[in-house]
Amino acid sequence: MSPALLLPAGLAALLALAIPVVIHIARRTESRTVDFAALRWLDPQPKPRRSLTIDERLLLAARLLLLALIAAWLATPVLWNVADDRPIVAVAPGADAATVAAATAKGDRVVWLAPGFPEHGAITPAAPYDVVSLIRQLDAELPPGAPVKLVVPATLDGVDAERPKLSRRIAWTVGAEAPARRVASPAPPVLTVRYAPEAEGAVVYFRAAATAWTTADATPAFDAGPIDRAVPGNARHLIWLSSGPVPANVETWVRNGGVILTSLEARIPVEGETVPVWRGTAGEPLAVAGRLGRGRVIRLTRALEPAAIPQLVEPGFPDALLTMLDPRPAPAHVAAVDHAPLTGAAPYEQPPLDLRPWLALLIALIFAGERWLATRRTRGVAP
Repeated sequence: MSPALLLPAGLAALLALAIPVVIHIARRTESRTVDFAALRWLDPQPKPRRSLTIDERLLLAARLLLLALIAAWLATPVLWNVADDRPIVAVAPGADAATVAAATAKGDRVVWLAPGFPEHGAITPAAPYDVVSLIRQLDAELPPGAPVKLVVPATLDGVDAERPKLSRRIAWTVGAEAPARRVASPAPPVLTVRYAPEAEGAVVYFRAAATAWTTADATPAFDAGPIDRAVPGNARHLIWLSSGPVPANVETWVRNGGVILTSLEARIPVEGETVPVWRGTAGEPLAVAGRLGRGRVIRLTRALEPAAIPQLVEPGFPDALLTMLDPRPAPAHVAAVDHAPLTGAAPYEQPPLDLRPWLALLIALIFAGERWLATRRTRGVAP
């Protein structure tokens, strides 16, 4: 540990130490006059004799100490190199207990690889976390010389495309392969279509997409009707095939969280910039999307016909439409043995330990003692 002052200029406050000394010398403790006989025989104007004395030295010492501590607090005292450099074992949620026990030695500090790095004996974190980001954070918060072991499950979720690069070598321990879990595929969205008479022919493309989303033994979740038919209250995805402004009630529905895909001729406001969400074979944008309240607006950039958008009659259109209306997060699973961190990153400078909170507590205690000495009833009185 190395003590230091981040603001040495704060020690200039030590000049205030002269104040209580001067006060105690110039204004001695209260005196009282005692009458006694034969005062007439005394010289009415004696020559005064003065000696430099200081009364209540304990009170003066308390005040001097209080001022010195305040000056030290202003100078921002810190201690460098006080971080815990014990070996640490970080366990990612999902790692099996047998692997954790085998990787842990006596004296190791075992923590969860979770926000705040709680002790491993605490409750198991339930929520999935970004393991790679937590590994980088752990590397940054530990002193350079602290050994680190990481115990992870056989499969990591939510990882980056690149292996993490750390400032130290770590022991990378991979647990046993967990039993395969069957994840149910999300249900396809219910597709609601509202069309003008001149656009009725385009409904067939969306009916075909809804049919492709559905298994052979089920009925497609598809609702098509003219533009004067109300949008169901439970609808979440709307195809609007009509020119001119979108009705106010439909715009309100979008602002409350709905997703609308409009033809090129439809008009609906969009907040902020739009981004392409569907591109052609040459990279040209076929549809752009933007925000409107809590909802999304997707607008086609070309007429809704195969001559302008050949992808309408291609096998990939149902998937493209599903991605536009209900984008799913890309899977990010990787085998842990293939994602061991690399070394070579620059070491992180560890922050010092700030001593001011402890000084503040000591200052409060000394101040309470000084007040007690200054106001006590048995305070000394000079003769």
